[in-house]
Amino acid sequence: MVRHLLPLALLCFALPAFAAEPQKAPAEPEGMKSLFNGKDLTGWDGDPRLWSVKDGAIRGQTTEETKANGNTFLICKEGPFKDFDLRLTFRVSTENNSGIQYRSKHFTENPKNPWVVRGYQHEIRNSDTPPSVSGFIYEEGGKRGRMCLVGEKAVWGEDGEKKIVDTLITPEEYADLFKVDRWNEVVIIAKGPHLQHYLNGRLILDCTDNHPERSLREGIIALQLHAGAPMWAEYKNIRIKELE
Repeated sequence: MVRHLLPLALLCFALPAFAAEPQKAPAEPEGMKSLFNGKDLTGWDGDPRLWSVKDGAIRGQTTEETKANGNTFLICKEGPFKDFDLRLTFRVSTENNSGIQYRSKHFTENPKNPWVVRGYQHEIRNSDTPPSVSGFIYEEGGKRGRMCLVGEKAVWGEDGEKKIVDTLITPEEYADLFKVDRWNEVVIIAKGPHLQHYLNGRLILDCTDNHPERSLREGIIALQLHAGAPMWAEYKNIRIKELE
């Protein structure tokens, strides 16, 4: 994602400083399928200079000497996926940011590199101070930018407008929930236009996307390395269950 802040970011936690009763993540369903074998990058495709497996985790890393030419992604060869329950664990450097792409598309028309992806992105950051934290939805390669922020229960209507209908978590609660410099657990549940993000067992974002042109109902999964400052991101225990 690009690093500038769109006006929507100003809405984060602009609602009253109280949140709805905390909603826990549903129990992990039976029949989850592993998307990563913990040993190598079988089933994934990305820049071999930047992606590897270390200590049982996928590791993406850029340095001053080995840079990304634009945002680049490690693309899961499984899929596409429509409705699903996706679970994984991550940690990331404080410098720069990463992301989990879902219901996305591999963009091949004159890209900056062969691994460009567009679509919904679950933001990944090593920060506990909103709004620039892990968990918001960024429309990578799209026009809506930070289309749903952490703490928001929001609806993008058929008129193309966004309405915030509730607050799910306060900044103070988020700071207590997120583990800086440590592993954090993510659950992403997508059913039709309804998208939910859970962090460490708690619902932190709820978005219904009925936008007439931009709503996405199916696509690939990928992991991001952001262009710019050297960074690293690690992911493990990646598993998915497709839903009826």
